[in-house]
Amino acid sequence: MNLSPEKKIAGVLVPLFALRRDDDMGIGDLGALREFIDWIAEIGFTLVQLLPINETGADNSPYNAISSMAIEPTTLHLAPGSPEDLTHNDFADSLSEIDLPGLRRGRVKYRQVKELKQRILEKAFANFSARADEKRQSEFRRFCEEESSWLHDYALFRVLMEQNKGSAAWDQWPPQHQTIESARNWLRDLSQEKQPAVTRRLDFFCYVQWIAHQQWRDVKAHAEQRSVALMGDIPFGVSYYSADVFSRPNEFMLDWFGGAPPEPYFKDDAFTQKWGQNWGIPLYRWSAMRANNFQWWRERVRGTRRIFHLFRIDHVQGFYRVYAFPWRAQRNKEFLPLDQHQMLEQTGGRAPHFVPRDDETPEHREANKHEGEEYLRVIMDEAGAARVGGEDLGVVPDYVRPSLQSLGIAGFKIPQWEMRDGMIIPGDTYDRLSVATYATHDHEPIRALWENAFDTPDSDLEQQARATLEKIALFAGLNSKIDQLDYENDFYPAVMDALFRCNSWIAVVMITDLLARKYRFNVPGTRANLNWTRRIQRSIAKLRSSRKERKRIALIQELLVKTGRACRSLGRALS
Repeated sequence: MNLSPEKKIAGVLVPLFALRRDDDMGIGDLGALREFIDWIAEIGFTLVQLLPINETGADNSPYNAISSMAIEPTTLHLAPGSPEDLTHNDFADSLSEIDLPGLRRGRVKYRQVKELKQRILEKAFANFSARADEKRQSEFRRFCEEESSWLHDYALFRVLMEQNKGSAAWDQWPPQHQTIESARNWLRDLSQEKQPAVTRRLDFFCYVQWIAHQQWRDVKAHAEQRSVALMGDIPFGVSYYSADVFSRPNEFMLDWFGGAPPEPYFKDDAFTQKWGQNWGIPLYRWSAMRANNFQWWRERVRGTRRIFHLFRIDHVQGFYRVYAFPWRAQRNKEFLPLDQHQMLEQTGGRAPHFVPRDDETPEHREANKHEGEEYLRVIMDEAGAARVGGEDLGVVPDYVRPSLQSLGIAGFKIPQWEMRDGMIIPGDTYDRLSVATYATHDHEPIRALWENAFDTPDSDLEQQARATLEKIALFAGLNSKIDQLDYENDFYPAVMDALFRCNSWIAVVMITDLLARKYRFNVPGTRANLNWTRRIQRSIAKLRSSRKERKRIALIQELLVKTGRACRSLGRALS
């Protein structure tokens, strides 16, 4: 696909889990993604931005995966013949005792969804093992060989999780399971009676990944047929309790945990305001990664490139320097009420700080810049023809954005945050090599800000929402007195037009902003059980048939054509 920044394009950000089909299994999957691709292609968008698709752990966060390579099994579209080893009878039997309407209703019910999809995949694997012809058996073996650098350790990690009641907390497993070496010895020393069952489970987890890679590549091909690009996401870190850390512990620092410095913007999270965001991800031991030519990073990029046409690097400034905490994220509540002195008493004198060094001196800044560029050149080298964006938001050193531009990495522009000398920066001055959007998955939708500005009088929430909306209004060329504006007739059309008119290569609209909804997918810095569970209220089919939504989409189509961002076929059709 031609994704040259010379041609401005537009896309929609949507978490896959949030999509709905009328006959889904309680979570957005690849069947829903196909429908979504078709829908947005008809509107005129040429890109779908997704969150990470790696297998998630107990908190279901796509940014805290238990594997940097394995694909989340719940993303798979399961139906008779999908995968081809799944028969109609086996599929029907799996659903016979399931309250599907209840499973589909409301938010994602991860435990039930994961159990159901695994049960269906186990039936498919049993059929594959018993009846697959030599051609398919050979294709499976070839996949296992080609992905052997990570697949077998991942499968062993998943088997060990099952051996330990589903827990990924490898440091709490029995001694014979706690390290990759001892686990391999445990596997080798199993009795002849137990070996077949464990080997079968190892093969099952490899089979699921085989099917996942097939389905995702098929969806990529479908997107190409519709002239739609898929934009993936590589998180800066992985979970402490991941197959990666378990199998390659020497490449991680296991006593420091990455995050972001304090940010007053997040008024709804006291810990983030006081101490920052502690994501609990172990830091990288870059010297060990350099010693093997950054093999782990190269594998991650190659895996992403096979499925996506371009990808976003989350928290890209972490490659230059990252804010580090000397305590695990699980202890955040313990540290919230402490002052600086009390905190140091608890940590033995170790305080949160930037690693490998702060930016307080020119020498430190130059060293951070040099090392960050070294690591990012590895990623760009492996990316090949795939375009790369970098999420460079928050407290950003002044050398980061010029550095990203020099590497060919598109930074992000949040219009209400782009200011110079107290003034909003006009969109027509944005760097072409950039991605413009009003919100990421971490932010409140614009409609939620609007309601907060008018429905929560005399509160901090109202003041912050009004200040943000006034900046967006100024960016859109509107009167900053938002009280005089109607959201649907004045504000929405103007802000969408301004976003599409800006000079950025890519303009992205979050799905909630496109549909003028107010629900939120994630509140940063919290481990709330509502994060990553919110789904759009209507199926894609119902969105397409809704008269109200058709009117809104007609406006978006008109704006995409007018601003030159529409796919060529739509432009010709409407001209």
